[in-house]
Amino acid sequence: MTEKKKLVILTGPTAVGKTKLSIELAKRIGGEIISADSMQVYKYMDIGSAKIMPQEMDGVVHHLIDVLNPTEDFDVYRFLQMAKVKMQEIYERGHIPVIVGGTGFYIQAVLYDIDFTQSQEDSDLRIQLEELAKTQGAHVLHEMLREVDPQAAEEIHENNVKRVIRAIEYFRQTGEKISEHNKEQRAKESPYNFCYFVLNDDRAKLYERIDQRVDLMLEAGLVEEVKQLQAMGCRRESTAMQGLGYKEIIDYLQGEIDLERAIYLIKRDTRHFAKRQITWFKREKEVVWVPRQQLGPEDEKLLAYMLSELKKRKISEEEK
Repeated sequence: MTEKKKLVILTGPTAVGKTKLSIELAKRIGGEIISADSMQVYKYMDIGSAKIMPQEMDGVVHHLIDVLNPTEDFDVYRFLQMAKVKMQEIYERGHIPVIVGGTGFYIQAVLYDIDFTQSQEDSDLRIQLEELAKTQGAHVLHEMLREVDPQAAEEIHENNVKRVIRAIEYFRQTGEKISEHNKEQRAKESPYNFCYFVLNDDRAKLYERIDQRVDLMLEAGLVEEVKQLQAMGCRRESTAMQGLGYKEIIDYLQGEIDLERAIYLIKRDTRHFAKRQITWFKREKEVVWVPRQQLGPEDEKLLAYMLSELKKRKISEEEK
């Protein structure tokens, strides 16, 4: 029997402090980082995505950051294909892939090598559903999904029109609920010897950090960044502009809301997003929680805890 390849995951809600900790972890285990972030993949989107800058990487190789233009589409399917290519390259160099980011759906796709694409695309149906979303609103489309697949409707936010359309499309083509298909895929055994860390903190502290981060983004020039993206051809409906912070600033620039309202919405919706992320990770199998509120705020203590867990699974370099 072939030995499973090693894989380390470090995730957690937005603003919990994953970036710095991930660099120290990767350095200690001979790892290279693959970003599981739906916004940091885009060039020119530095401030609103809280993107790590090259000078902060401390010699650790990072992948899937700054690789797409913001006018391009990016989703779980494209992420999975790109991540698998990078993982193979990392293994060939004798290193360990460390997947870092807060997009739980992307992480799950890699961890269980999930097949989301059994159905063929139906462009006519897709165009029809996209038109329905534009003319009648995302809510109407989401209710259509609720009628055929209530579980998928619970799991997919109505604003995620692309995933809602895919779920309806899948049902229409196969007669099977995509929630059932995904449940079967999630029940698969992972092909990796993995450790799935979820960094978390006291909710009040987390929310405070989120508010501070948003204020810093505005000070750093988030409005100017969005203006530049608009000048490059990004529109409100572009995939890249669906990220928190971007769509609200576009609404401000288009005169739909004032700046104070935009800032309020970014903070509120980012807090809601963090809460949804934690709920998602609580549902996942075989996760190792790394609680700052219990272990202490110092990264060194968190790192020691994580390294001890990696030793148990014979993933740590020190086991060689």
